[in-house]
Amino acid sequence: MNNKITIAIDGFSSTGKSTVAKQLAKYLGYVYVDTGAMYRAVAYYAMGNGFITKDYFDKKGLIDKLSDINIAFKFNEGLGFAEVYLNSVNVEKKIRTLEVSEFVSTVAAVSEVRHKLVEQQQQMGKDKGVVMDGRDIGTVVFPDAELKLFMTASAETRAQRRYKELIDRGDAVVYDEVLKNVQERDYIDTHREDSPLVKADDAIEVDNSNMSLEEQFNVILDLVNKAIYK
Repeated sequence: MNNKITIAIDGFSSTGKSTVAKQLAKYLGYVYVDTGAMYRAVAYYAMGNGFITKDYFDKKGLIDKLSDINIAFKFNEGLGFAEVYLNSVNVEKKIRTLEVSEFVSTVAAVSEVRHKLVEQQQQMGKDKGVVMDGRDIGTVVFPDAELKLFMTASAETRAQRRYKELIDRGDAVVYDEVLKNVQERDYIDTHREDSPLVKADDAIEVDNSNMSLEEQFNVILDLVNKAIYK
C-alpha cells in the first residue's frame, strides 16, 4: 500500500486504544507505537530508582537522569506484537501492574519527560504508515495526522475492563481500587499543564462503552479506509 497515512488514537485510560491500534497495525502492515508503554517505562524506572513513592516525588532527580533512560520496542514473533525494553531489559509485564498505573500519570505530567518521549515518537512515525496511541498524539505528536480518533467510555466500564485484565493476569486487585485509579488518572491527564488530554478539533470520537472488540474494529477500520482512499 503506497498511500500510507498516520493514524493517531487518543483517549482516556483503559478505553482499548492499544488493543485496536495493534489490530489495525497488523491488518494494515503498519508500525504500532504504544506511547503509554513509554510513559509506563519511565514511571517504572522512577519507582525502581527511588524517585517516586506514594508520599514523595523527586522530580528534579528524575529529570536529571532522563538521558540514562533508553526505551525500545522489539517485535516478538511468538506473541505477534512488540514488547517494551527499558535499558535493554524486557519490562513488558512489569510496567502493566496497577502499582505502575498509580504513578504513570504523575510522571507523564513532567514537561521534560513529555518532550523527550514526544521527540522519540515523532522520529518513529516520520515515514507515516504508523498507528500510535496515547494522550496527545493528535494534538501534539502528530497534529497533521490524516486520521485522528478519540476513544472514550464510562469510567465504570473502563475500570471493569481493567479489573478483568489484571485478574486474568493473576494480579490480586480490588475493583474499587481499579475504579479509583481510573478516575484519578482521568483527572491528572486532563488537568496537567503540559499537553493535557483533550480531543483534537478534527478528531472523530468513538464511544465504545457498548461495543464488542469486533464491532469496534469494524467501525474504526471503516474510518481508516475512508481516510486512506478519500
